[in-house]
Amino acid sequence: MSTGTRKPSAASRASRALVGVNAAGRRTRGLAGWAQPPQLTVAAFGALVLVGAVLLSLPPATDGGERAPFSTALFTAASAASVTGLVVVDTAAYWSAFGEAVVLALIQVGGFGIMALATVLTLVVGRQLGLRMALRTGSETKVVTLGEVRQVVTGILAVTVVFEAVLALVLTLRWWLGYDLPFGEAVHTGVFHAVSAFNNAGFSLYSDSMTGFAEDPWITVPIALAVIAGGLGFPMWVELWRLTRRRGEHRHWSVHARITLAMTGILLVVAFAAFLALEWANPATMGGLDLRGKLLTAFFQAVMPRTAGFNSLDFGAMNTQTLLITDLLMFVGGGSAGTAGGIKVTTFAVLAFVVRANVRGEPTVHMAGRRLTEGTASQATTVVLLALGLVLAATLALMTVTPFTLDQVLFEATSAFGTVGLSTGITGDLPLTGELVIVFLMFVGRIGPITLASALALRRRARVYELPQERPIVG
Repeated sequence: MSTGTRKPSAASRASRALVGVNAAGRRTRGLAGWAQPPQLTVAAFGALVLVGAVLLSLPPATDGGERAPFSTALFTAASAASVTGLVVVDTAAYWSAFGEAVVLALIQVGGFGIMALATVLTLVVGRQLGLRMALRTGSETKVVTLGEVRQVVTGILAVTVVFEAVLALVLTLRWWLGYDLPFGEAVHTGVFHAVSAFNNAGFSLYSDSMTGFAEDPWITVPIALAVIAGGLGFPMWVELWRLTRRRGEHRHWSVHARITLAMTGILLVVAFAAFLALEWANPATMGGLDLRGKLLTAFFQAVMPRTAGFNSLDFGAMNTQTLLITDLLMFVGGGSAGTAGGIKVTTFAVLAFVVRANVRGEPTVHMAGRRLTEGTASQATTVVLLALGLVLAATLALMTVTPFTLDQVLFEATSAFGTVGLSTGITGDLPLTGELVIVFLMFVGRIGPITLASALALRRRARVYELPQERPIVG
C-alpha cells in the first residue's frame, strides 16, 4: 500500500486555480483570483482618472495655453473616463487639440476597459458558480484561461472598431458634404462623435450638443443607433453573432439576451411616448417643430438616457414630469457588460419578477422560462438599494451646497451616477464641493455596480450556526 502523497483530482485543481488557492492552502493571484478583489478595479480606474487629470492640467491642453485648474481637469477626466459626458467647461472652446485628444483617449480606454472588465468578470463569476455545482456532483469543469480572456478582449476590440469606424464614416461624410466643413475638420468631428456615441459618453464638440442638428436624421439617427449598440453589451452581440450562424438549426436565446432585448425595447417605447406626450406642446422644446421633427427628437431623446449625454432638446426648459421620467430611465440604464451605466436593465427586470413572484405567493422566481438561481434576487436588491441610497445622499449634499431646486439637483445626481451626462444646465455653476460630489458619483456609478455585483456573486460564506427563526411584521 502506497504511503505517498495523493495527487489532487482535476476538479480540485480547477477549484484551486479558479479561486486562487495553491496546494498549501494559501491564496494566490491567479488568473481568476485577480478578478475577485474589487480593490484592483477601483485602483485601475482611479489611476486612469488621475493620469487624465494630470495631462489635462498641462498648459498645452487648454486652447489658451494656460494651465487649467486641477479641479476642472479632474472633473473632465473623471467624466471622460467614466464615459459620462458632464462638463464644467465647453469642450471645443476650452481644450486645445491636445486636450481633446486626451479626452477622446480617456473615453476610448474607459469604454473599452469597462466592457472588457465586465465581460471577464461575468465569465469568472459564471465559471466559479458553475464549478461549485460541478464539484458537488463530482464532475469536471473548465476554468477561465488566458486564451479565453484574450479571445474576449479581441472580440470587444473588433466590435468597437467596426461600430466606431462605420459611424465615423457616416458622420464625416454628412458634415463634409452636408454642412461644407473642411474635410480635415469633418474627419475630426466625425471620429470624435463616433467614439463618444458608441461608448455612451455624450461628449460633443458643439456647445449645444446636437441641438443644432435636431431635425437632421443623418446625424441624430446614426448616433442614436450607436448608443443603443454600445449599451446592449458585448455578451449580447456575441450571442446575436452566434445565432446568425446557426441557419436551419434550433436557435436558443439565453435569459440574459431575451431580458436585455425585451427591456431595451420596452424602455425605448415608453420613453418615446413619454417625451412625445409631455413635450408636444412645450414651446421651448418640441412646440415649434413639425410632426417629423417631433418624432425624430422624441426618438433621439428616448435613446439618450440609456446612457449618453447627447441632447437635441434643451433639458433645462423641459417640464418637471419629463425630468422625472428621465431620472427613472437614467437610473435603470442599459445592458450589462456594455458602455451604458445605471443599475442595468437585467437588474430592474429581476426585481420586477421578484415582486411578481411574491405577489402571487410563489416560493421561487421564474423569468423568461427559467428559474432564477439562489441569491440572484438578493444581489439585485442590494445593488438597487445601495444605488438609490447613494443618489439620494448625493442629492441632499448638492441641495446643501447649491441654490438649485430639487428637480435640477436630482437630475444632475442621477445623471452622474448613471454616467449619462444629461444636464439641466447647472453643471458649470456648481461650487467646488458640488463638483467633487459629482466626480465621486461618476466614479462610483461607473465601477460600483460591476464590482459590487461580481463581489456579491463570488463572496459566499457558510454560517457555522443559525439563530432561532422569527418573522417581523412587514408592511
